[in-house]
Amino acid sequence: MVDDLSDPRRHEPAFVLSEREMLEGWLEFHRTTLQLKCEGLDDAARKERPVPTSLLSLHGLVRHMAEVERSWFRRALLVDRGAPDLFGEPGVEDGELAPLDDADWDADLAVWQAECEASRRAAAASDLEHVGDRRGDPCSLRWIYNHMIEEYARHNGHADLIRELVDGSVGW
Repeated sequence: MVDDLSDPRRHEPAFVLSEREMLEGWLEFHRTTLQLKCEGLDDAARKERPVPTSLLSLHGLVRHMAEVERSWFRRALLVDRGAPDLFGEPGVEDGELAPLDDADWDADLAVWQAECEASRRAAAASDLEHVGDRRGDPCSLRWIYNHMIEEYARHNGHADLIRELVDGSVGW
């Protein structure tokens, strides 16, 4: 049996909460999980891509999630079509994931954290029924929260495997 990641910064939401508190709680749980998966490693280990057929690394996942935060909360919820990409070049798919040779961990972590904070502010100003626009389709904050939880959960599974392959650490 794999032990749970234990850290005072990470909390599962209570079993009985309002819908919004539950959604916000799970999103914060998963944001913190990604951060914990990246801690305690040097720069080379965070950039390591241990699966030869994949572009995924822990550093790349943090950059990817910064882009995802911006895409859903700023571009979709706030309908800010002018929000530029954070990493990579426009039109280059997965440019935030690789190459990472010149990527600076502290700077990229700060970008991700700033995007998370911007997302929190954007969501706080809207109710769950608030409808933004995702590529011409109406999209509610409720849908965005559910999607973000799914997106982080999926990538945290990747982070679990990457971390185990990089240094043998396990825990979810």
